[in-house]
This record gives sequence, C-alpha cells and structure tokens, in this order.
Amino acid sequence: MNQAKIVEVGPRDGLQNEAGVTLAQRIALVDALSQTGLKEIEAGSFVSPKWVPQMADADQLFSRINRQPGVRYSALTPNLRGLESALSVGVDGVAVFGAASESFSQRNINCSVAESLERFQPVMAAAREANVPVRGYVSCVLGCPYEGDIEVAKVVEVAQTLYQMGCYEISLGDTIGVGTPAKAKAMVAAVAQQVPVSALALHFHDTYGQALANVLACLELGITTFDSAVAGLGGCPYAAGASGNLASEDLVYMLEGMGIDTGVNLDALVLAGAQICRSLNKAPTSRVAQAWLAKHKEKQG
Repeated sequence: MNQAKIVEVGPRDGLQNEAGVTLAQRIALVDALSQTGLKEIEAGSFVSPKWVPQMADADQLFSRINRQPGVRYSALTPNLRGLESALSVGVDGVAVFGAASESFSQRNINCSVAESLERFQPVMAAAREANVPVRGYVSCVLGCPYEGDIEVAKVVEVAQTLYQMGCYEISLGDTIGVGTPAKAKAMVAAVAQQVPVSALALHFHDTYGQALANVLACLELGITTFDSAVAGLGGCPYAAGASGNLASEDLVYMLEGMGIDTGVNLDALVLAGAQICRSLNKAPTSRVAQAWLAKHKEKQG
C-alpha cells in the first residue's frame, strides 16, 4: 500500500465534548483544516442541541465555512430531521451511527441495536434520493463501557447490515479505546469476510495509548482509511474516561514515515491543531504536535 485516506473528525467527534466551544472556533478549525491537504472533514453534527450543545447551529457552520474544491465536508445525521437540515445547506456526505453493544445503544439513543438500524431506513432512502453518500459508524467494536468485551459476531452483523443498507463505507470505532493490536486485527479480519476491505475504515481512540499500534496491525489487512482528530481532541461524551481520539498529526507522521502518502501537510496540520487548542486553553495531546511546536519554539527563541 502506498496511499492512505484520513477522515478528519476533530470538528465533530473532537469538539462534541469540549465545554464552551463556540461556533466561530468551530468554523475557524474547519477552515484551517481545509488548507492542510485533507480530503475529508467531518465538520459537524445535525443532532439536537439539547443532547449535544457543542454541535448546535450546524446549518450556520456549513453556510459559513470556506469550502475548498476536492474536499468532502460531511456531517453526522442520526435521523430524518437531521438529514433534511444537512441537505438544506449542501453537505457533501452524511453519516449514521450504530453500535455493536446493546447497552450502549440503549443508553445512547434509547433503543436496541436492531431498532436503531431500522430508524436509519428513511435516512438512507432520502439520502439516496438526494444522491448524497452515507457513511456508517459502528461504535464499541472492541469494548463497551457497560458490557465490557463485545462479541466479534455482533460487530460483523451491524457492519454488514449497514453496508447492505447502502453505506459506502463502514467506520469501525473503538469508542473507549481499549483495543489492542491482536484483538483489533482479529475483529477487522472477521468483518472483512462480510464487508469488502475497500469499504472499511478504522476509528481508534487512544485512551490506553494503543491507537497507532492498532492502525499498524490493521494495515497488514489492507485497510487504507483511518479516522483521526487533530491535536488528539475529544472522545465520546457517553463513555466515562474515554477521552482522546487518535491524533491526526501522529497518524500522518507514522504513515508518511512508512512511505505511505496521505496528501496531508504536517506543518499546516500541527498549526491548525495548535490554533484550536489555544482557543480552548488546552495543549495538544498529539506527541508529534508537542515535539514540532517545541522544536519551532526553540528555532524562534
């Protein structure tokens, strides 16, 4: 493999549990990321602000960002109302979110896994009619905050169902970041028996510091699409202690160092992450960003 695609989820998954983040800060982050060479940015989420206030005013965000040609700007749309709002502001792609854990599904969206998938049928139909591609997320693929280990067969079942419903890509998410390389590889191999490898993406959280190792293990299976968040922002607001997505800077550094082209300018990516972190009064958790910023501070000093 000599090329990989990175789906930048910082503006959505990264910022959805950052208290006090403003619309202006979110727009600035998307615009900065648009200048890095990234080809896909999940810019927001059309969910009720009652549940995720940080993602409020997604329609304004999509109306005000400076869209760059060749970049897909997508959004999470859990229901038909969300999809209709997203279509009204011309999103390039949408995503629906299922879980491999019954407990997580019940606590997250108050319904069973089967019911959640059934709810996506009208969303899929309307998106198909509007000719907008739909991505499918499967959360808790390597563990659940309520159930612990998850049966691989359940992950396969949910991923296969989403693919058969018409999702062009299935992103397998380790929501609480408990996965290790052997388990991650075994899970992906099982899903790949039912869903083409070319239609699979991986979304690792770095809660236990395993995200890059998991990516490396799964590269061997032919996976070429990975989700990550600039500066290592965010996590899952429904899973206690599950903070920290895989940092985009760390992923780009590793892949490029292996001779795998990402098309992303690392310098521009680090600066985009540093900018939003300054706005939020926090430091990037990306090791690569920390090293890069320290090195350039020394040069300037």
